[in-house]
Amino acid sequence: MSKKSSSNKMKSAAMPIDIGIKDADRKKIVDGLSRLLADSYTLYLKTHNFHWNVTGPMFQTLHLMFETQYTELALAVDLIAERIRSLGYPAPGTYKEFARLTSIRETDGVPSATDMIKGLIQGQETVVRTARSVFPAVDKAGDEASADLLTQRMQIHEKTAWMLRSLLEGK
Repeated sequence: MSKKSSSNKMKSAAMPIDIGIKDADRKKIVDGLSRLLADSYTLYLKTHNFHWNVTGPMFQTLHLMFETQYTELALAVDLIAERIRSLGYPAPGTYKEFARLTSIRETDGVPSATDMIKGLIQGQETVVRTARSVFPAVDKAGDEASADLLTQRMQIHEKTAWMLRSLLEGK
């Protein structure tokens, strides 16, 4: 078999995606999900950093709470990336791509425990806003699977922000 016919055979082996969502709509959704993935991964990294470096009288509580949060985020990034792949696009997966796509600022140094909590609240709320911003494209395309993923992510991040915020009561 010649290289040309072998190459053509390889190309024809891939099947087009036909899930009832137009290509242009899938691309818009993927762009939004890629931003959500970048925000989620950046928040994962920030939360894990704070888990390692928290100190003070609330150490045990925060250390365990942050561990629960970064573990949940580690699972979430996989779900988001797999949804992107299901829509037919590669998922971003490098620090360079995440840095370009994220809305979450990195934290320099090691902040106080209170500032860690405040930073994580901001991060959780940023992820909610990013997820919410993807809904118009998802709704327009009738992409119920992405809508379900976004709804679940918003619920988790809103609840986590509330729990973190409750630690600041009276401060």
